[in-house]
Amino acid sequence: MVLAPMVIEASLWLAATVPFARHWWSMKKWNKIQLEYPENPTLETDNCVILLPVWNESLIIEEKLSDLSKQFAGPYHLIVIDSNSTDNTVSLCNEWVDNNPDAFSSFQLIEMPVRLGKTAAVARAIGEIQEEGKFGYICMTDADATLSPKAISRLLGWFSNGTIGAVGALPRRIGSRSEEESHRKTFDSLRIAESKADSTPFLEGSCMIWRTELVSPTDLNTMSNADDAQIATTVRLKGLRSIVDESVWFEDMAPPTLKGQRRQKIRRGQGLQRLLLSKRSRYFDNRLGTFSIILRREAYFHVISPLLYGGFAIAALTRWISIAIGESPAAESLSMLHILFTTAELISIFAWANGRFGLKLPYLSPFDTVYSGSEILLLSLAKSARGQSLHMWQQHSDVRDLLNRKG
Repeated sequence: MVLAPMVIEASLWLAATVPFARHWWSMKKWNKIQLEYPENPTLETDNCVILLPVWNESLIIEEKLSDLSKQFAGPYHLIVIDSNSTDNTVSLCNEWVDNNPDAFSSFQLIEMPVRLGKTAAVARAIGEIQEEGKFGYICMTDADATLSPKAISRLLGWFSNGTIGAVGALPRRIGSRSEEESHRKTFDSLRIAESKADSTPFLEGSCMIWRTELVSPTDLNTMSNADDAQIATTVRLKGLRSIVDESVWFEDMAPPTLKGQRRQKIRRGQGLQRLLLSKRSRYFDNRLGTFSIILRREAYFHVISPLLYGGFAIAALTRWISIAIGESPAAESLSMLHILFTTAELISIFAWANGRFGLKLPYLSPFDTVYSGSEILLLSLAKSARGQSLHMWQQHSDVRDLLNRKG
């Protein structure tokens, strides 16, 4: 009875872990590929519109508009779509633009009659932009993100390469807990390597640009979040590449509490899981080249691996219950296995705690990120299984307060 949980435990751990090791090895090869920025790029600034989705952003909207107006190689066109704010975001926005008439080439404010979530707002704005037919590129940014100097023009320059359909920036998080910083470094490394190999399915809505004709409102699942990843994946499935530019960054603020950061990651995790599962018919599409490999591996990491690690934890617990009720591993070989498994379990617990609570115990990376991330993704799956959708974004008010004081 002790041996059976051991076999199951080892099998589940290997099935969950080996694909990570395989992807890490692939990343080492992909990182040797040079992603060349176009020489003498054409900057079609007047052909680019900035899309700014907002909801109850009165504390920071003026600072955001000021930041956007400082982007060089402009001014740019701006569309703000408001998801039925209940504060004075709209009036502050209009007032700021009235007081700074030269900040943008043009300005349009779209007001949603009811709040339906960010993805629905983005889909509505995309539809209106396509219907007007004025702009070839859409630059989406979030209200709480501060862009690096000339970020938009740098990203826009990539489109001189006809194979590029979407490009995004990387985050710099203020106030991140140590475990969050480790998670972000791992995630950024994934996106950079995937971009070099082919495309990444995940871009950040805080700063990204795509070709307008590639993404229609019907391409977005408005009952899910992760609208940015939906756009990035759609672009690649339409035949062009979706990449990150590691020289361009945006700065935002992480939720200051562990609870807030977990809530943010669970929401994001559910959106990515829904996206990846919805594209399962493309996992082995040879027409997508390397991207089909990336797509199915990311699906494995976000859906299958967390379930396997959960099973691994249950098998380990079952083994200890078997021992507790009197079946100790008497044979010498089983006794050695018991010691080996106990050691592995303790390392796993410490690695999980490292990633969960930021204990800063040495030599446990990258398992701390994998284990704590798997816990988050299991919670996301559990919420989906209970029919709980997180697409109606709940704002982190403490972040807005901190940004307001900082500004």
